[in-house]
Amino acid sequence: MSPPRFTPEFKDEAVRQIIERGYSVAEVSARLGVSAHSLYKWVNAVKPDKTDQQASELLAAKSEILRLRAQLHRSEEERDILKKAARYFARELE
Repeated sequence: MSPPRFTPEFKDEAVRQIIERGYSVAEVSARLGVSAHSLYKWVNAVKPDKTDQQASELLAAKSEILRLRAQLHRSEEERDILKKAARYFARELE
């Protein structure tokens, strides 16, 4: 006898109960009559891949670093201009 086939809507609702509503896999498994193994597979199929999440976080961190480097460069230029101006005006007072 083959295992029962479940509709995509049934699978989505089972996964939604675990992810969004916070029920444990054991609770949903017992209530719906689905093996815990199947539920874990369904949940893992829906969860975003960690490598995608890590890649997006890495990209965000790199863009932040580039932005901060540009800001530091501008600040250093402004500081250097102010130093030169201070020396110039100090010479004028002598």
